[in-house]
Amino acid sequence: MDKHSNLLWTEEFMVHASDTDYRSRGKLSFLLDIMQRAADSAVSSLGLSMDTMLKARMGWMVITIDLNLQRLPALNELLNVHTWSKGNKGALWQRDYRIFDDKAGELAAARSIWALVDMDKRKILRPSALPVAVEPYLEDSVGSLPDKVVIPADLSMQEVYRYQVRYSGLDNNRHLNNARYVDLCCDALTLEEWEELELGGFHITYALEAQYGEEISILRSSLTEEGVYVRGQGGERIFFEACLKLKR
Repeated sequence: MDKHSNLLWTEEFMVHASDTDYRSRGKLSFLLDIMQRAADSAVSSLGLSMDTMLKARMGWMVITIDLNLQRLPALNELLNVHTWSKGNKGALWQRDYRIFDDKAGELAAARSIWALVDMDKRKILRPSALPVAVEPYLEDSVGSLPDKVVIPADLSMQEVYRYQVRYSGLDNNRHLNNARYVDLCCDALTLEEWEELELGGFHITYALEAQYGEEISILRSSLTEEGVYVRGQGGERIFFEACLKLKR
C-alpha cells in the first residue's frame, strides 16, 4: 500500500519462467493476471476480501480493458503494479493501472471498466450494494473511461481455431478467467507474426461469460491500421471482441 494514501495500491511481482513465452518475454496474459491480482489485493485492503464478496454473492465483472504497452517484461524482472479506483459513473466503475520495472520505467498503463454483479442473478448492482465505501484516487489518471471495442462491420474475419472451456481456464465464478481470453487472442497469430510485428497494447470488451464446456470459435482479421482484431463467438453469441495493437 502506498504510504501517502490508502487509495493507491502498489504491489511487486517477479516474472518467472512459467510467465514467459518462447522468447523469454512475459506473456500479455501475465500482465493482465498481475493487474487482476493487484486489484483483488486493493479491494481486499478496504475490507472487501474475496471471501467476503463470495459470502455476499457479489462479484466484480470486467467489461472493457484498454492497455498501452511500451514493452513486455523479461524473465526475472521485478515489476511494480500501481492501481487505483477512479470511482463510478452510475453502475460502472473505472480502475486504472501503471506497471513499472525496478528502475521506475513504465512498461504499461491501462484503463478498465468494471461492474458489481449479483453472482446468482447475474444482474448489475448499484454501488450502494457495497458494504464499504470505495473512494476515488485523484492524484493520477491514465485517461477517461475506455470505449468498447468496435470491430468495423465491413472487416473480413476468418476463423483460425476453436477452443473449448475446460477446468484449467475456469475462475472461482466457474467462468473462463479474464486473463485467459488474452491467450485466446494471442494464439490467433502465427509465430512468424510475433517475430515480425511490434505489440503496442491490447483492447478487449467482454460481452458474454464463457462457461465450462462451451466452445468458442476464434476469428481474426488481417493486419489493419489499428492492429489485428479478434472475436470469440459461439453460433450467433459473441463472447468477446478485441484488438491486438500491432504494427510492422
